Amino acid sequence: MADNTARLTLPYIKASQSQKEVTHAEALNILDALVQPVVEDRDLTAPPGTPTEGDLYIVGAGATGVWAGEDGKLAHYVGGAWAFYAPRTGWRVWLKDEAVEARYTGSTWVAGEVRAATVLVSGTQVVGAQQNAIADATGGTTVDAEARAALNALLAACRAHGLIAT
Repeated sequence: MADNTARLTLPYIKASQSQKEVTHAEALNILDALVQPVVEDRDLTAPPGTPTEGDLYIVGAGATGVWAGEDGKLAHYVGGAWAFYAPRTGWRVWLKDEAVEARYTGSTWVAGEVRAATVLVSGTQVVGAQQNAIADATGGTTVDAEARAALNALLAACRAHGLIAT
């Protein structure tokens, strides 16, 4: 049998193990850090001077001090010391200082990007896949400059938002 769980690497308690409460407490600390995680900051390269018990950070690139060699990992301040967790592809955190979500791609943290096949509001699709390009309004037998300008502005806005191709 393995020593840890496959996904969160929580430690298993062994049948003949003494001080089982230590292993159990370690597992609870890992769960506390990784289930619905809220990260204080993702740009620091050294630990803050006065961290609060339970604080969680994403270690910035080029980290120093006790964070050296832990770039991109989650740093959890627990029991007066730092514990580090290597993220896995698809993990998501809330970045408290930026008020956006970040996800781990397998090599880097991407913040503020939302990916979806469709966006629904009250069960009605409001945004879907990008549509084909639409040419600007030109020509015609009756020229209505204001209508053409409004239509072209609408098309430009749709292109800028990625709703239709350019």
